Parts: sequence; C-alpha cells; structure tokens
Amino acid sequence: MRVALHFDNADGFGEWRILIGTNAIRKLKEFRRSDAKKFKTVYKKIKELSCGVFSDENQKRLDGVPSGVPIFEANIPSDLMLVYQIDCVPDRESKTERQVIKIYGIYPRTQLNAVWDAMSHHLSGRGEEYIQRCIFRNKPVHPGSKVYLPAMFPLQVAVHEVVAKPPSLVLSEQEMNDLHSLLVLDKYITFSQALLSGLIAKNDVQHVFELTPQEREIVECTTSCYVQGRSGTGKTTVMLFRMLRIQREWQLRSEGSDIPRPRQIFVTKSHVLANKVQEYFEKLLESLSLAGCTLGELARSQPRHVDHGLVDNDDVPDTQGGIPLRYSELEDRHFPLFLTFDRLARMIAADILDADDPEAKRIAKLFMQSDDPDALDSFVSYDVFINRYWPHFHQKLTRGLDPWLVFGEIIGIIKGSEKSLGFDNGSLDRKTYYGLPSRSNPTFSGQRKVVYDIYKAYSKLKCQRQHHDVADRTHAVLKALLGGTPLKGPQVDFLYVDEAQDNLLIDALLLRLICSNLEGLFWAGDTAQTISAGSSFRFEDLKAFLHRIEVDQDSRTARKRIASSPKSFQLTINYRSHGGIVNCAHSVIELISRFWPNSIDPLQPERGIVNGLKPVFFSGWDKDIAGYEQFLFGASGGRVEFGAQQCILVRDENAKEKLRQQVGDIGLFMTLYESKGLEFNDVLLYNFFEDSKMDLSRWRLVLAAIDGVVEGRNKSQLRAPCFERDESRYVGVCGELKLLYVGITRARKNMWIVDKPNKAEPMRLFWTSRSQIQNCTPTEDLPRLAVSSTPEEWAETGRSLFHHKRYTQAMHCFRRANMPREVRIAEAYHFRELARATVGTTQLSEQRRAFAKAADAFVNCGNEAPSWEQQQYHRIAAVCYAHTAEDHKDAAVGDRKGRGQGECSNVA
Repeated sequence: MRVALHFDNADGFGEWRILIGTNAIRKLKEFRRSDAKKFKTVYKKIKELSCGVFSDENQKRLDGVPSGVPIFEANIPSDLMLVYQIDCVPDRESKTERQVIKIYGIYPRTQLNAVWDAMSHHLSGRGEEYIQRCIFRNKPVHPGSKVYLPAMFPLQVAVHEVVAKPPSLVLSEQEMNDLHSLLVLDKYITFSQALLSGLIAKNDVQHVFELTPQEREIVECTTSCYVQGRSGTGKTTVMLFRMLRIQREWQLRSEGSDIPRPRQIFVTKSHVLANKVQEYFEKLLESLSLAGCTLGELARSQPRHVDHGLVDNDDVPDTQGGIPLRYSELEDRHFPLFLTFDRLARMIAADILDADDPEAKRIAKLFMQSDDPDALDSFVSYDVFINRYWPHFHQKLTRGLDPWLVFGEIIGIIKGSEKSLGFDNGSLDRKTYYGLPSRSNPTFSGQRKVVYDIYKAYSKLKCQRQHHDVADRTHAVLKALLGGTPLKGPQVDFLYVDEAQDNLLIDALLLRLICSNLEGLFWAGDTAQTISAGSSFRFEDLKAFLHRIEVDQDSRTARKRIASSPKSFQLTINYRSHGGIVNCAHSVIELISRFWPNSIDPLQPERGIVNGLKPVFFSGWDKDIAGYEQFLFGASGGRVEFGAQQCILVRDENAKEKLRQQVGDIGLFMTLYESKGLEFNDVLLYNFFEDSKMDLSRWRLVLAAIDGVVEGRNKSQLRAPCFERDESRYVGVCGELKLLYVGITRARKNMWIVDKPNKAEPMRLFWTSRSQIQNCTPTEDLPRLAVSSTPEEWAETGRSLFHHKRYTQAMHCFRRANMPREVRIAEAYHFRELARATVGTTQLSEQRRAFAKAADAFVNCGNEAPSWEQQQYHRIAAVCYAHTAEDHKDAAVGDRKGRGQGECSNVA
C-alpha cells in the first residue's frame, strides 16, 4: 500500500499534503459544474495553502476557544471561506508523523456557528502532545515571510485516538449533526492529480481516502485474516481497499511484462452488497486511471457506469451479466470478480453438470437458474417454510415456538454445521443433535426433541414435494467435489467473504476449495447480526473449522505447505452512528455476552467518534392517546409526513399492517428483518417488546444486570430472576436481544423507542441505570421526529429500497417523488411477490388470478420502458403467465428456449 495506494499532491502543489473532506469535494464539484470562476478561485487558494503561504487572510483562527486545536479560515473572494486545521498524520515512508492541512469545507462567510468551537474542543481530547504538534510551526522559509514548511515528529502511538474526553459543550441538535458529519461521515482524501482530474472531467468517481493506522495494517496485511467488527465499523471498506492494493500493485508491476493478473473474488450473500461494492471498486479504479490523462482526454472522457433502471438483479439471466455461466470459463479479464455465493455455486454446478456421473448431473441442476415455474417453486426459503410448511406441522410441535428460530436451527445446526458433513444424508442424527453442548448451542437446549421432530416432519414433507433448501444445495456440490468430481478451471488467488455470518458453516468449505493461496483468504463479519436464516455460528467456530480443513488437506497431500498463520483483527470505531446510539447498542451486546457468552464472539467495545443524542424511550403512551397522536400526527391535527431518511421499524408483517391502519401511510414502515442491510438517519422502533413472544417473566432477566439503584429501587427490590436455576427458560431472550441490536444499529442520528410499559419495563430500567436513554413521558415536551424530504431524496431512497426488494416501501417513496412509472414497476414486483406467496397455500384458481395480475402489470411496465428494461419486464411477464396455464410445463415462456431447465429434486 505504501506504493500502490500512496498519492502525492496534484502537480504544481507545494510540500504541505492536502487532505480534503468529501463535503468540500461536493462543493468543488458544484462549482465546477455551475461556476468555473469560483472553482478556479478555490483551487488557487488550496494550492497556496499547499505551498505553506500562511498569511493573515489565509490563516485566521475561526474557533473561539483560546486553547485546544486551532481551526482556521482562509478567505476566498465571493464571500467564501475555506475551513481547515493543521493535522498530524503518520508518514508512510519515513515512519514519522508529519503536519498536513485538513480541509473541512467551503462555506459562506456569514455561516458561522458553534461547531468549530466544538471541533477544537473535541480534537483536544487527543492529548496535549497532539495539540502542540498541531500548533507548532517551523521557522519561515525566508526571514520575515509567512511561508512555512511542514514539521515532522517522532511517531506517536495512537495519535488518532481520543485519549481523554474533555467536558462536553452544550450544542444544538443541528450542531451535533454537523460535528458528526465532519468527524464521522466525511472521508478525507489526498488532493492528488487523480482527484483534480476527476473534478475537471466532471466524472462521478470515488477516491482512496485516509485510513486509520489499524485499517492500514489490515489493508497491507500479506497473510490470510479474519476481520470482525460490529455494524458500521468499516469491515467492507478495508476488504475493498486490500483488493484495490493487490490490483494496483499488479498494474504497476505488469507494465511491459506478462505477469498474470491476480484472480481476486469477492463473495457475499447479498446481491445488493455485491453490486454496490463492485460499483465502488470500479469508480476507485476509474479515478486512478484519470491521473495520467491530458486535459483533452479528460474533456472527452465518459463515465463507465450504466444505469440499467429498475430491474431486480435476481431476474436478470446469468447470460446477460457479463460473467460466464461456468466457473471453468472464467478468464483473467473477469477479475476481480464480485458476486453472490448463490451465483458462484451455480457456476461450479454448471461444470459438474457436464460430468459423466448421472447423480452429479442431477444434483447440479439444483443450482441452475431457470424460468421453469416448477423449478422456481421447489426452493425452500424462509418465506416458503413459514407459508407452506409450518401450518402443516402438528400444533403440539409448534406451540410456543418461533418459526424463524426453528428454521434457523434446522438449516444452520442440523443441516449446515460442521458435524453434518459426517453424515451421508447431510444432517445430524438425533443422538448427535441431542448431545450438542448447551453453552455453545443455547437456542433450543431444553427443546431439542420437539425441534428434531419438526425437522423430521419437514424433511418428509420436503421429500414428498421434491423441494430442496440451501443446505441441500451446498451438501450436493460438496458431495460431488469431495467424491472425486474435480473442480474445473483454475483456483482463485484471493478470496474475500463479506458478511460471513450470513452463510452456513458448510458453505465455508465450498469457498475454501476454490482458493489455492493459503495466505489469500479474507473473512469479515459480525455474529451479532445473525438475522439470516441458518446464521448460527461464531467466528471462533469458523476459524477452528478452517484450521481443521487445512490440517486435513495437509495429511491428504502428504506434503508440507508453509504459510503464515492467519491474523485476526477487530474494528471498534463506528462510522455510521454517534456515541449516543453506539453506547446503547453495545449495552445489548453486553447482555448477550453476560448470559450467553458462547453465542457471540467476544469483541472489544465499539465506540462512536463523537457523542450525540441518546435514544429516546417513550413510555406510558397507552394511557395518553391524545399525546400519542400529537407525536405521530402533529399538534394541530395536521398530518405529519416522515421523511425519506426516516423509518418506522416493527416486529413483523402483522404489526406493520396494524400500525399502518392505525396511523395511516405516514412514512416508511419496515419489519426488523426487512431492515437488515439498510440504514436511516432516524429510526422509530415501535412495540418491539409488546409484540415479543417472550413474556414479562423472561424479559425480567435483564434486571439481573443492573448494578446500584435505579428510580429509587435497589437490586433486591427489582427481584430479578436467577438465570443459573433454569438457563433453558431464557434462551429465547438471546435471539430477541440480537434482533433488538439490529434495530438500534439501523439509526445514524436519532433512535426513538415507543412501547407499552409492560414487557418493555425491564430493558427501560436497565438502560436508565446506565444513563443510556432519555426517558420521555406524555407529560413532557415532545421532540419532533418527522422531517421533510425533497423529491430527489425520495427518489434515491426509493431506488435503494427497490434493489433491496422492499417493493411496498419503494412504492411509497416513488409516490412522494411524483414518479408514477416507477410506482407501477415496484407495484408489479409486489404483485409477483403476492402471487408467489399463494403457491401451495390457496386454491389453484386463486393462484392463477394472482399470477395473471402480476403478468399484466409487467406487460404494461414493459410497454412504456426502454428496450433493455422492456425485454426484462416482458420475460418476467411470460414466466408469470406460465403459472396461469392449465399445464404450465407446456406454456411458452419467452426466451426459455435453449436454456437449462431446473428440476425439483430432493437430496436430503
């Protein structure tokens, strides 16, 4: 990285390295598009500062704090000012620290507020040594001049960390938000030639930004590694920058030689994440390529990114994605490769399909993408399980059990754990399942007989229906590969697995088999976010499993492979949320770790860079309906609309529909499961505890974690239950707390909790005892949550939600953005979801009507869409029409001709 991702200042700049924030870059882009004169003026001022010209008009102290880290303004004509500080950062080459100029933004001279006092105040928490290094100046270059060179100092450990928290300043909510944006959300980028070229070309590119020393260590790491961190700590970023480093090093070394391109592959479960990371990576590469362009070339350059409109990525045939259908057909030009685990598995299976073994061919078809309605209906997702399996199980088995947890136990433990590989049918037998340690598998430690009975009933029904689930598919391809069917095509050099906790543990073996480099593995994730069905392992389990794989492979090959041991890293700085939200979320992790230490990986406490508003807990609202309505609808009875970056989270679909009927379509409603992978400025968590299947006696367990007195009651008066007397009674609370953690960590700025006082009271008391929430009752002044959004903001949120398959919420956004065509497209996808939910649960005539409605909607969307979108919508319509045919195996389905057809198979 010292070479590959090191960037000097732009050509003609001076000795002072310029770090410029993304907020300032946005302003420069605006000037470049609309006011070339302002752009040149600001550019000239930045260049002056890089040369150390610290005249009175270039370095006027802006903050009113007599001590602390100085914040300066540099005057710019047109009543503008450039705000910056002298910062100290590690020098990559000399192993020293060097003064740099850090530009926060470009503002009107009239825009003065207390945020700069707060900035200076916050930075002073890094210690006296840091303050003095920022204040120090070398002697002027020439006596009497005001031109200075940057100073260098011995390397100071952890200079980026806040070592002492200064007393808090009283700031308005807007000033706290501004400080959070400047210190947390903004990234700081070297004002390099690549950055300048991107501004001149007016291209929407991304740039490599300044990393912390720990992040840089991960990016520069040359061994395999495990990176853990809670939500928002930058795990994906360091993974991506490491990929970029390796790609960039190859580019620099391969000029004039035939060094093979490194085969790097990024794998995740989420299509949205894979696409987002690929787009970001391509924009980073594009920015680097602009550095050597002439002005003429920059003027002619065109953005490389194409907007394919509103089409669900899962509906785009594999043949249209630019990636081969078979793993063996991958060439160097396809790398680095970004794709989902499901897509990678399909590519491997397509090669197995060509094998001579009939069984290998049969099981490979489980992975093949198909438009055959029967094949589409044969896969058991959680939605299929809850709608088409759960109602068929005897009530004696299902009474009191959460179907989500049961499905996760079946897929993740009985069928997806390491031990399942030792059984011919890919599932633990009853004796092995009963014998699992309760400490490491607490969810159903006291109910394993009933869960295994459900598993047996599920397997029998699945076999009768010739269905398969995700564990069946992985076991099928592993059985072929480990049974002698070779992997066709070369292995990859570097494998990156993001959100590893969303995979089954057996998936890790399949992924490991495709990588040849013992030091090229990168696993990142957070087991506190195990909300996906089957997510049931810790990183410690993954490490141990992979270690046993390496030992086994060494014994099979009878040769020693020398490799450094993988390194483990923990990221603890939260870049999404401020301290008020981070501290509250971490308290939930502490509860899980206290009672169920083996259900989650122990990590260092995460922390926010800046403080912020504590989550607000509204209690007592069921007794004051008028106050409740005032909060949601407005004081004068006028309807209040929540904004595009605000979300109301509820537990499930029933709760969502009930609340919508109660308050109207006032904003984005979403279940906790739907919110995974999303984030919003403001989140209202509604009736999480009231709608919990855990009763009050179980929730009272958290009272045992309270130390001292809370609201006049000491520990003995709280009468907390004894966990050790009946640990199995409380295991459901562990899953509830993980779900609560997901809800809290969706918020960037404000978190609001509205609940009834019964089951919510233990958590409210726990948080209150730690001063981690602000309690608000109907008798107090109500803070306002709802804010307005522009049509552009609604459109942006709508597109994001659409690509996350949140179609009803996307429809709401597109309506607010006045985009009727996009509303109709999202509605067509919603109709298809509803139609798919009828399969196996309603009469055939009702199913046909539902699919006909979806098909008609897609035809109408296609008729008014551009050519590429039109092709996709009409193809989807053809598949839907196939469901309406008397014998939909004989129905004509658009471009099915010549494509591989899936078949319903059972391999359990």
